[in-house]
Amino acid sequence: MNKFTDSLESELKALETKGNLRQLPHIRHEGREVVVNGQRMLNLSSNDYLGLASDRKLINDFLRTLRNEEVLFSSSSSRLLTGNFSIYEELEEQLASLYGAESALVFGSGYHTNSGILPAIANTRTLILADKLVHASLIDGIRLSAARCIRYRHNDTMQLRRLVDEHHKSYDYIIIVTESIFSMDGDEADLTALIELKHAYSNLILYLDEAHAFGVRGPHGLGCAEEQNCISEIDFLVGTLGKAAASSGAFVICRHEIRDFLINRARTYIYTTALPPINIQWTSFILSQLKNYESKRNHLSYISQKLRKILIESGYSCPSTSQIIPIVVGSSTDAILRAEEMQRKGFYVLPVRPPTVPEGTSRIRLSLTADVTEKEIDQLINAIRE
Repeated sequence: MNKFTDSLESELKALETKGNLRQLPHIRHEGREVVVNGQRMLNLSSNDYLGLASDRKLINDFLRTLRNEEVLFSSSSSRLLTGNFSIYEELEEQLASLYGAESALVFGSGYHTNSGILPAIANTRTLILADKLVHASLIDGIRLSAARCIRYRHNDTMQLRRLVDEHHKSYDYIIIVTESIFSMDGDEADLTALIELKHAYSNLILYLDEAHAFGVRGPHGLGCAEEQNCISEIDFLVGTLGKAAASSGAFVICRHEIRDFLINRARTYIYTTALPPINIQWTSFILSQLKNYESKRNHLSYISQKLRKILIESGYSCPSTSQIIPIVVGSSTDAILRAEEMQRKGFYVLPVRPPTVPEGTSRIRLSLTADVTEKEIDQLINAIRE
Protein backbone atom coordinates (compact mmCIF):
# COMPACT_ATOMS: atom_id res chain seq x y z
CA MET A 1 0.00 0.00 0.00
CA ASN A 2 2.89 2.38 0.77
CA LYS A 3 4.20 1.93 -2.76
CA PHE A 4 0.76 2.74 -4.13
CA THR A 5 0.29 5.90 -2.04
CA ASP A 6 3.87 6.95 -2.79
CA SER A 7 3.09 6.79 -6.51
CA LEU A 8 -0.03 8.90 -5.96
CA GLU A 9 1.96 11.46 -4.00
CA SER A 10 4.53 11.60 -6.78
CA GLU A 11 1.83 12.31 -9.36
CA LEU A 12 0.30 15.01 -7.17
CA LYS A 13 3.69 16.70 -6.81
CA ALA A 14 4.13 16.58 -10.58
CA LEU A 15 0.74 18.27 -11.03
CA GLU A 16 1.71 20.92 -8.49
CA THR A 17 5.01 21.58 -10.26
CA LYS A 18 3.14 22.18 -13.52
CA GLY A 19 0.61 24.43 -11.81
CA ASN A 20 -2.19 21.95 -12.52
CA LEU A 21 -2.97 20.70 -9.00
CA ARG A 22 -6.65 21.12 -8.16
CA GLN A 23 -7.95 21.79 -4.66
CA LEU A 24 -11.42 22.42 -3.30
CA PRO A 25 -11.97 26.11 -2.44
CA HIS A 26 -13.27 27.21 0.95
CA ILE A 27 -16.07 29.46 -0.22
CA ARG A 28 -19.13 31.18 1.26
CA HIS A 29 -21.93 32.31 -1.04
CA GLU A 30 -23.76 35.57 -0.37
CA GLY A 31 -26.07 36.25 -3.29
CA ARG A 32 -24.12 37.48 -6.31
CA GLU A 33 -20.93 37.55 -4.27
CA VAL A 34 -18.64 35.02 -2.68
CA VAL A 35 -16.34 35.29 0.30
CA VAL A 36 -13.03 33.44 0.02
CA ASN A 37 -10.31 33.75 2.68
CA GLY A 38 -12.18 36.70 4.15
CA GLN A 39 -12.33 38.60 0.85
CA ARG A 40 -15.65 39.50 -0.74
CA MET A 41 -15.73 39.29 -4.55
CA LEU A 42 -18.21 39.47 -7.42
CA ASN A 43 -18.77 35.90 -8.59
CA LEU A 44 -17.74 35.58 -12.25
CA SER A 45 -17.23 31.82 -12.17
CA SER A 46 -20.82 30.63 -11.79
CA ASN A 47 -23.07 28.93 -14.34
CA ASP A 48 -26.13 30.55 -12.76
CA TYR A 49 -26.60 32.46 -16.00
CA LEU A 50 -30.01 33.98 -15.19
CA GLY A 51 -29.17 34.73 -11.56
CA LEU A 52 -32.01 32.57 -10.23
CA ALA A 53 -30.15 30.27 -7.83
CA SER A 54 -29.79 32.90 -5.11
CA ASP A 55 -33.08 34.73 -5.74
CA ARG A 56 -34.66 34.54 -2.26
CA LYS A 57 -38.01 35.91 -3.43
CA LEU A 58 -38.21 33.24 -6.12
CA ILE A 59 -37.30 30.53 -3.63
CA ASN A 60 -39.90 31.73 -1.13
CA ASP A 61 -42.55 31.90 -3.86
CA PHE A 62 -41.79 28.28 -4.68
CA LEU A 63 -41.89 27.15 -1.06
CA ARG A 64 -45.36 28.67 -0.68
CA THR A 65 -46.63 26.38 -3.44
CA LEU A 66 -45.75 23.23 -1.47
CA ARG A 67 -47.90 21.26 0.92
CA ASN A 68 -46.12 19.59 3.85
CA GLU A 69 -46.86 16.10 2.58
CA GLU A 70 -45.18 16.98 -0.75
CA VAL A 71 -41.84 17.90 0.77
CA LEU A 72 -39.72 14.82 0.10
CA PHE A 73 -35.94 15.10 0.05
CA SER A 74 -35.25 11.63 -1.35
CA SER A 75 -36.83 9.38 -3.95
CA SER A 76 -35.07 6.47 -2.21
CA SER A 77 -35.00 4.40 -5.35
CA SER A 78 -34.43 4.11 -9.06
CA ARG A 79 -37.38 5.25 -11.14
CA LEU A 80 -37.73 1.69 -12.41
CA LEU A 81 -38.41 0.53 -8.84
CA THR A 82 -40.36 2.88 -6.56
CA GLY A 83 -38.74 6.23 -7.45
CA ASN A 84 -41.07 7.19 -10.30
CA PHE A 85 -43.13 9.84 -8.52
CA SER A 86 -45.88 11.43 -10.60
CA ILE A 87 -44.05 14.77 -10.57
CA TYR A 88 -41.33 13.16 -12.72
CA GLU A 89 -43.78 12.28 -15.47
CA GLU A 90 -45.38 15.71 -15.20
CA LEU A 91 -41.99 17.38 -15.62
CA GLU A 92 -41.20 15.29 -18.70
CA GLU A 93 -44.57 16.15 -20.22
CA GLN A 94 -43.87 19.81 -19.46
CA LEU A 95 -40.48 19.63 -21.19
CA ALA A 96 -41.89 17.84 -24.23
CA SER A 97 -44.64 20.47 -24.48
CA LEU A 98 -42.17 23.36 -24.22
CA TYR A 99 -40.15 21.93 -27.11
CA GLY A 100 -43.14 20.82 -29.14
CA ALA A 101 -41.58 17.34 -29.13
CA GLU A 102 -42.82 13.80 -28.71
CA SER A 103 -41.13 13.09 -25.41
CA ALA A 104 -38.47 13.93 -22.85
CA LEU A 105 -36.49 11.90 -20.33
CA VAL A 106 -34.91 13.32 -17.17
CA PHE A 107 -31.51 12.11 -15.94
CA GLY A 108 -29.69 12.74 -12.67
CA SER A 109 -27.12 15.09 -14.22
CA GLY A 110 -25.68 16.25 -17.51
CA TYR A 111 -22.81 13.86 -16.95
CA HIS A 112 -25.24 10.97 -16.47
CA THR A 113 -27.05 11.98 -19.65
CA ASN A 114 -24.06 12.17 -21.96
CA SER A 115 -22.13 9.26 -20.51
CA GLY A 116 -25.25 7.08 -20.54
CA ILE A 117 -26.98 7.77 -23.85
CA LEU A 118 -24.07 7.23 -26.23
CA PRO A 119 -23.10 3.76 -24.93
CA ALA A 120 -26.79 2.78 -25.04
CA ILE A 121 -27.40 3.72 -28.67
CA ALA A 122 -24.03 3.07 -30.34
CA ASN A 123 -22.62 -0.31 -31.34
CA THR A 124 -19.85 -1.65 -33.55
CA ARG A 125 -21.86 -0.68 -36.63
CA THR A 126 -21.91 2.96 -35.49
CA LEU A 127 -19.42 5.74 -36.20
CA ILE A 128 -19.33 8.74 -33.89
CA LEU A 129 -17.95 12.00 -35.29
CA ALA A 130 -17.37 14.33 -32.35
CA ASP A 131 -16.19 17.91 -32.28
CA LYS A 132 -12.66 18.11 -30.88
CA LEU A 133 -13.82 20.34 -28.00
CA VAL A 134 -16.87 18.47 -26.71
CA HIS A 135 -17.30 18.16 -22.95
CA ALA A 136 -15.63 15.44 -20.87
CA SER A 137 -19.00 13.78 -20.24
CA LEU A 138 -19.44 13.27 -23.97
CA ILE A 139 -15.89 11.97 -24.34
CA ASP A 140 -16.47 9.46 -21.55
CA GLY A 141 -19.77 8.39 -23.11
CA ILE A 142 -17.98 7.80 -26.40
CA ARG A 143 -15.25 5.79 -24.67
CA LEU A 144 -17.84 3.60 -22.96
CA SER A 145 -19.57 2.85 -26.24
CA ALA A 146 -18.68 0.12 -28.72
CA ALA A 147 -18.59 2.61 -31.57
CA ARG A 148 -15.60 3.83 -33.50
CA CYS A 149 -14.99 7.55 -32.96
CA ILE A 150 -13.21 10.21 -35.00
CA ARG A 151 -12.77 13.68 -33.50
CA TYR A 152 -13.04 16.37 -36.16
CA ARG A 153 -11.35 19.76 -35.87
CA HIS A 154 -13.34 22.22 -33.79
CA ASN A 155 -16.26 23.61 -35.79
CA ASP A 156 -14.64 22.47 -39.04
CA THR A 157 -17.73 21.52 -41.04
CA MET A 158 -15.67 21.02 -44.19
CA GLN A 159 -13.63 18.27 -42.55
CA LEU A 160 -16.79 16.84 -41.02
CA ARG A 161 -18.44 16.65 -44.44
CA ARG A 162 -15.38 14.85 -45.88
CA LEU A 163 -15.47 12.32 -43.03
CA VAL A 164 -19.17 11.66 -43.53
CA ASP A 165 -18.72 11.24 -47.27
CA GLU A 166 -15.82 8.87 -46.72
CA HIS A 167 -17.48 6.65 -44.10
CA HIS A 168 -21.26 6.82 -44.48
CA LYS A 169 -21.47 3.61 -46.56
CA SER A 170 -19.40 1.62 -44.06
CA TYR A 171 -21.65 2.09 -41.03
CA ASP A 172 -25.32 1.65 -40.23
CA TYR A 173 -25.39 5.03 -38.52
CA ILE A 174 -23.13 8.04 -38.04
CA ILE A 175 -23.77 10.13 -34.93
CA ILE A 176 -22.53 13.73 -35.06
CA VAL A 177 -21.86 14.90 -31.50
CA THR A 178 -21.45 18.57 -30.66
CA GLU A 179 -22.32 21.27 -28.18
CA SER A 180 -24.29 24.34 -29.18
CA ILE A 181 -22.27 26.72 -26.98
CA PHE A 182 -18.87 25.31 -26.08
CA SER A 183 -18.01 25.45 -22.40
CA MET A 184 -14.41 26.67 -22.62
CA ASP A 185 -14.30 28.98 -25.66
CA GLY A 186 -17.91 30.19 -25.50
CA ASP A 187 -18.30 29.91 -29.27
CA GLU A 188 -21.07 28.13 -31.17
CA ALA A 189 -21.59 25.21 -33.52
CA ASP A 190 -22.93 25.94 -36.99
CA LEU A 191 -26.29 24.22 -36.62
CA THR A 192 -27.42 25.24 -40.10
CA ALA A 193 -24.45 23.46 -41.69
CA LEU A 194 -24.96 20.37 -39.54
CA ILE A 195 -28.60 20.13 -40.50
CA GLU A 196 -27.80 20.56 -44.18
CA LEU A 197 -25.31 17.71 -43.82
CA LYS A 198 -27.93 15.55 -42.10
CA HIS A 199 -30.35 16.10 -44.98
CA ALA A 200 -27.72 14.96 -47.46
CA TYR A 201 -27.24 11.53 -45.85
CA SER A 202 -29.99 9.18 -44.70
CA ASN A 203 -28.04 7.53 -41.87
CA LEU A 204 -26.90 10.65 -39.96
CA ILE A 205 -28.02 11.34 -36.38
CA LEU A 206 -27.52 14.70 -34.62
CA TYR A 207 -26.67 14.77 -30.92
CA LEU A 208 -26.64 18.32 -29.51
CA ASP A 209 -25.66 19.31 -25.97
CA GLU A 210 -27.32 22.64 -25.09
CA ALA A 211 -25.95 22.76 -21.53
CA HIS A 212 -24.72 26.37 -21.77
CA ALA A 213 -27.53 27.60 -24.04
CA PHE A 214 -30.61 26.28 -22.22
CA GLY A 215 -32.31 29.14 -20.39
CA VAL A 216 -30.09 31.70 -22.09
CA ARG A 217 -30.82 31.56 -25.82
CA GLY A 218 -34.03 31.55 -27.82
CA PRO A 219 -37.26 33.55 -27.32
CA HIS A 220 -38.42 31.14 -24.60
CA GLY A 221 -34.97 30.23 -23.31
CA LEU A 222 -34.91 26.77 -24.87
CA GLY A 223 -31.46 27.17 -26.42
CA CYS A 224 -29.74 27.69 -29.75
CA ALA A 225 -31.95 25.14 -31.51
CA GLU A 226 -35.00 27.23 -30.61
CA GLU A 227 -33.20 30.44 -31.55
CA GLN A 228 -32.43 28.98 -35.00
CA ASN A 229 -35.84 27.27 -35.34
CA CYS A 230 -34.42 23.79 -35.78
CA ILE A 231 -35.56 21.83 -32.70
CA SER A 232 -37.32 19.21 -34.80
CA GLU A 233 -34.08 18.52 -36.71
CA ILE A 234 -32.16 17.42 -33.61
CA ASP A 235 -32.43 13.70 -32.79
CA PHE A 236 -30.97 13.97 -29.28
CA LEU A 237 -31.30 17.44 -27.73
CA VAL A 238 -29.73 17.49 -24.29
CA GLY A 239 -30.32 20.26 -21.78
CA THR A 240 -28.81 20.75 -18.34
CA LEU A 241 -30.93 21.94 -15.41
CA GLY A 242 -28.05 22.83 -13.07
CA LYS A 243 -26.96 26.01 -14.83
CA ALA A 244 -29.41 28.70 -16.02
CA ALA A 245 -32.37 26.74 -14.60
CA ALA A 246 -30.84 26.94 -11.09
CA SER A 247 -31.69 23.33 -10.28
CA SER A 248 -30.02 19.97 -10.88
CA GLY A 249 -30.39 17.12 -13.32
CA ALA A 250 -30.62 17.11 -17.09
CA PHE A 251 -32.91 15.93 -19.85
CA VAL A 252 -33.02 14.72 -23.42
CA ILE A 253 -35.68 15.71 -25.94
CA CYS A 254 -36.29 12.85 -28.38
CA ARG A 255 -38.75 10.55 -30.13
CA HIS A 256 -40.99 8.17 -28.14
CA GLU A 257 -39.08 5.14 -29.35
CA ILE A 258 -35.76 6.62 -28.27
CA ARG A 259 -37.12 7.42 -24.81
CA ASP A 260 -38.40 3.87 -24.34
CA PHE A 261 -35.08 2.46 -25.56
CA LEU A 262 -33.07 4.60 -23.13
CA ILE A 263 -35.25 3.53 -20.21
CA ASN A 264 -34.23 -0.04 -21.04
CA ARG A 265 -30.58 0.45 -22.01
CA ALA A 266 -29.04 3.61 -20.47
CA ARG A 267 -27.13 2.32 -17.46
CA THR A 268 -26.72 5.77 -15.88
CA TYR A 269 -30.52 6.02 -15.89
CA ILE A 270 -31.37 2.49 -14.77
CA TYR A 271 -28.85 1.99 -11.99
CA THR A 272 -29.13 5.19 -9.98
CA THR A 273 -31.42 6.72 -7.40
CA ALA A 274 -33.84 9.20 -8.92
CA LEU A 275 -33.52 12.89 -8.07
CA PRO A 276 -35.45 14.04 -4.96
CA PRO A 277 -39.09 14.92 -5.65
CA ILE A 278 -38.65 18.42 -4.19
CA ASN A 279 -35.90 19.06 -6.72
CA ILE A 280 -38.19 17.98 -9.56
CA GLN A 281 -40.92 20.30 -8.26
CA TRP A 282 -38.47 23.21 -8.15
CA THR A 283 -37.37 22.48 -11.72
CA SER A 284 -40.99 22.45 -12.89
CA PHE A 285 -41.60 25.75 -11.09
CA ILE A 286 -38.62 27.36 -12.85
CA LEU A 287 -39.62 26.00 -16.26
CA SER A 288 -43.10 27.43 -15.91
CA GLN A 289 -41.55 30.91 -15.72
CA LEU A 290 -38.67 30.48 -18.17
CA LYS A 291 -40.42 32.39 -20.96
CA ASN A 292 -40.78 35.40 -18.63
CA TYR A 293 -37.03 35.97 -18.32
CA GLU A 294 -36.53 37.61 -21.71
CA SER A 295 -35.26 40.83 -20.11
CA LYS A 296 -32.64 38.84 -18.20
CA ARG A 297 -31.55 37.11 -21.40
CA ASN A 298 -31.37 40.42 -23.25
CA HIS A 299 -29.29 42.03 -20.49
CA LEU A 300 -26.92 39.07 -20.37
CA SER A 301 -26.51 39.24 -24.15
CA TYR A 302 -25.82 42.99 -23.98
CA ILE A 303 -23.14 42.90 -21.27
CA SER A 304 -21.51 39.86 -22.88
CA GLN A 305 -21.34 41.61 -26.24
CA LYS A 306 -19.90 44.73 -24.62
CA LEU A 307 -17.16 42.82 -22.83
CA ARG A 308 -16.24 40.79 -25.92
CA LYS A 309 -16.01 43.96 -28.02
CA ILE A 310 -13.68 45.69 -25.57
CA LEU A 311 -11.46 42.61 -25.24
CA ILE A 312 -11.07 42.37 -29.02
CA GLU A 313 -10.30 46.10 -29.24
CA SER A 314 -7.69 45.60 -26.50
CA GLY A 315 -5.89 42.96 -28.56
CA TYR A 316 -7.26 39.79 -27.03
CA SER A 317 -8.30 36.86 -29.19
CA CYS A 318 -11.95 36.25 -28.34
CA PRO A 319 -13.77 33.44 -30.18
CA SER A 320 -16.77 33.70 -27.86
CA THR A 321 -20.27 34.55 -29.05
CA SER A 322 -21.87 33.96 -25.66
CA GLN A 323 -21.78 34.72 -21.93
CA ILE A 324 -18.72 32.47 -21.56
CA ILE A 325 -15.69 34.62 -22.34
CA PRO A 326 -12.17 33.20 -22.08
CA ILE A 327 -8.98 35.21 -21.64
CA VAL A 328 -6.29 32.81 -22.83
CA VAL A 329 -3.07 33.36 -20.86
CA GLY A 330 -0.86 30.43 -21.89
CA SER A 331 0.93 28.62 -19.09
CA SER A 332 -0.87 27.28 -16.03
CA THR A 333 1.39 29.27 -13.70
CA ASP A 334 0.62 32.53 -15.50
CA ALA A 335 -3.11 31.75 -15.44
CA ILE A 336 -3.00 31.20 -11.68
CA LEU A 337 -1.17 34.49 -11.15
CA ARG A 338 -3.62 36.35 -13.39
CA ALA A 339 -6.60 34.90 -11.54
CA GLU A 340 -5.10 35.87 -8.18
CA GLU A 341 -4.55 39.39 -9.47
CA MET A 342 -8.19 39.67 -10.59
CA GLN A 343 -9.37 38.32 -7.25
CA ARG A 344 -7.40 41.00 -5.41
CA LYS A 345 -9.33 43.51 -7.51
CA GLY A 346 -12.64 42.05 -6.33
CA PHE A 347 -13.56 39.63 -9.14
CA TYR A 348 -13.83 35.94 -8.36
CA VAL A 349 -12.40 34.35 -11.50
CA LEU A 350 -10.59 31.05 -11.69
CA PRO A 351 -7.81 29.61 -13.86
CA VAL A 352 -8.81 26.80 -16.21
CA ARG A 353 -5.86 24.49 -16.83
CA PRO A 354 -5.00 21.15 -18.46
CA PRO A 355 -6.48 18.60 -18.81
CA THR A 356 -9.66 20.69 -19.07
CA VAL A 357 -8.02 22.70 -21.86
CA PRO A 358 -5.01 21.82 -24.07
CA GLU A 359 -1.47 22.49 -22.86
CA GLY A 360 -0.43 26.08 -23.47
CA THR A 361 -4.01 27.42 -23.49
CA SER A 362 -4.63 27.90 -19.77
CA ARG A 363 -7.06 30.72 -19.31
CA ILE A 364 -9.27 32.86 -17.16
CA ARG A 365 -12.86 31.83 -17.89
CA LEU A 366 -15.28 34.70 -17.35
CA SER A 367 -18.79 33.38 -16.83
CA LEU A 368 -21.27 36.26 -16.87
CA THR A 369 -24.74 36.17 -15.35
CA ALA A 370 -27.78 38.40 -15.70
CA ASP A 371 -27.14 39.72 -12.18
CA VAL A 372 -23.96 41.52 -13.31
CA THR A 373 -24.58 45.22 -13.94
CA GLU A 374 -23.17 47.29 -16.78
CA LYS A 375 -21.25 49.35 -14.21
CA GLU A 376 -19.58 46.18 -12.94
CA ILE A 377 -18.66 45.24 -16.52
CA ASP A 378 -16.97 48.64 -16.86
CA GLN A 379 -15.08 48.01 -13.61
CA LEU A 380 -14.09 44.56 -14.86
CA ILE A 381 -12.81 46.02 -18.13
CA ASN A 382 -10.69 48.53 -16.22
CA ALA A 383 -9.31 45.73 -14.03
CA ILE A 384 -8.35 43.68 -17.09
CA ARG A 385 -6.65 46.64 -18.77
CA GLU A 386 -4.61 47.63 -15.72
